[in-house]
Amino acid sequence: MDEERVRERGGPARWWRHGPPWPGRWEGEERGGRWPWRSTLLLTVFVLVGSNFAAHEQQGERAALDAFARVLLLGAAASLLWRDRHPVPVVFGTAGAAALYLGAGYPYGPVLLTVAVSCFAAVVAGHRRAAWTALGLLWAVHLLVAHWLYRWLPPSGDSAASWAQEGVVAAWVVAILALSELARIRREQWARERAERARAARRRADEERLRIARELHDVLAHSLSVINVQAGVGLALLDSHPDQARTALTTIKSASKEALGEVRQVLDTLRTPGEAPRAPAPGLDRLPELVEQAARAGLTVEVTGEPPRLPPGTDLAAFRIVQEALTNVVRHSGSRHARVHLDRTGGTLRLRIDDDGPAVDADAGGSGNGLAGMRERAAALGGTIEAGPRADGGFRVLAVLPSRAGDERVGREAPSDVREDR
Repeated sequence: MDEERVRERGGPARWWRHGPPWPGRWEGEERGGRWPWRSTLLLTVFVLVGSNFAAHEQQGERAALDAFARVLLLGAAASLLWRDRHPVPVVFGTAGAAALYLGAGYPYGPVLLTVAVSCFAAVVAGHRRAAWTALGLLWAVHLLVAHWLYRWLPPSGDSAASWAQEGVVAAWVVAILALSELARIRREQWARERAERARAARRRADEERLRIARELHDVLAHSLSVINVQAGVGLALLDSHPDQARTALTTIKSASKEALGEVRQVLDTLRTPGEAPRAPAPGLDRLPELVEQAARAGLTVEVTGEPPRLPPGTDLAAFRIVQEALTNVVRHSGSRHARVHLDRTGGTLRLRIDDDGPAVDADAGGSGNGLAGMRERAAALGGTIEAGPRADGGFRVLAVLPSRAGDERVGREAPSDVREDR
């Protein structure tokens, strides 16, 4: 449902709330075939123009730029176009081009920027070892050229570099690696946050789907059970007692009308997510209606205890639990008498629904979905459900729910005569 709302707003969530959009560029499934044309073109122009400026400033100290130097500069800068798709070859290629450029005695300049950008892309993409190795090799080549090979390499008459200069180069290498590692860590954090948001959205959608399924099951199971029983009564009495058959048909009409109303209310929440429901959710204040519906189905229900004032979620869960328990009695029990007991002690509400049995089919107590739905409702509130045959015959459903909003302290004890689940 969250994803649908995102689509309705016309696009994904604003990136500044959850991190910049660029980390996805290093993920193959999110690249979508895009190439970094603009940034590569700007870097190429900057490297070529900056190197010409550096050559002018270092004229007489370093070798003049020639065709080979310009090929190295252009190749190193242009290779950055593939830095997102093939970061390892690009980082080694730019490092090799920079090593040849410096070894040939050409002016110091922005050629090292291509190495920095390719190293950044490789580390962020997860190729840390390749990036570290490429920078280490470039630094080693620089040490050899600056302190040993300078005697045989251009420009002629060049002297050994100072160790202070080597310290600056080392600091430059460490700074590039540190910045790349920070970007990688941040990108992984953004990826984890996105995955967590996606899992949370799926979890909320699953919870909403289960809630709607429980509501539809409880509404339809109860109403259809009443309709089924009354339809059987009407067919049996249609010829011999038409007045009683008319009463059964009236009950069918009333039950179906109520079921349609509740189903429409559930469907309205799907059509208008986030809006308040048009009708209040049922609660224990409607227990007399539930007893009357059960009576129409031939079940006498005795209620003891007064329905307390409860939070809306707990009130709905308590009503649905009683409804489902009475539906199971109508459908699966040979008893025509049931007892509902309500007891609120402190912050705990105890609901007990008993019938005297015996079961009339193999699914005594329900097919499993009803009891599972009751347990899910109780568990969502921090409560418990115990259901099973009593030692003296019959069947019992015991629900223990928190009766205060935010109170999850629930008694976990169950009566000794509740042995197994039905």
